[in-house]
Amino acid sequence: SGNNFEIIIIDDGSPDGTQEIAEQLEKIYGSDKIVMRQIISVLFSSGTAYIHGMKHATGNFIVIMDADLSHHVSLYFIKQKEGNFDIVSGTRYKGNGGVYGWDLKRKLISRGANFITQVLLRPGASDLTGSFRLYRKEVLQKLMEKCVSKGYVFQMEMIVRARQLGYTIGEVPISFVDRVYGESKLGGNEIVSFLKGLLTLFATT
Repeated sequence: SGNNFEIIIIDDGSPDGTQEIAEQLEKIYGSDKIVMRQIISVLFSSGTAYIHGMKHATGNFIVIMDADLSHHVSLYFIKQKEGNFDIVSGTRYKGNGGVYGWDLKRKLISRGANFITQVLLRPGASDLTGSFRLYRKEVLQKLMEKCVSKGYVFQMEMIVRARQLGYTIGEVPISFVDRVYGESKLGGNEIVSFLKGLLTLFATT
């Protein structure tokens, strides 16, 4: 693309072999392009990984995505330049976006979570539980200062807080393909935490 880039990989105990792959990539591309860091977290918390990753990010824009190849590259920077957006979020539920490889249960959970969120929070974005996003670095830093949620509800709060603070949000349809290796950390405890966090956001925003 001609753009300067760096890839920061944060391993928070994921079961998909992230650390081993990152170490291989670092040997191939060099530590100036591939930055590997580990954190220890008792509960799944994407927010913890974001904070840890930002400490090492040097660019003006930060693209956040899962490291297990569930996400495919989209036209994030083109969309950002079109509207000079502060945030560009991938959406599975708009335009030609979609989900492939999920069973009916997983689809119902995702759809249900987004539907409830739309009704209660009216965020003005179509996909709040996805994690494939582009942020201006200074915007991400400000949002991290405001957000208090943990786990999967963290993604929702980021968008809700962004709307409150007047940041602009663009959306890019993405095709989400279920992971080929490893397994999801989504379980009963995460779903309960999600619902509790959603009600807390509803009551406080």
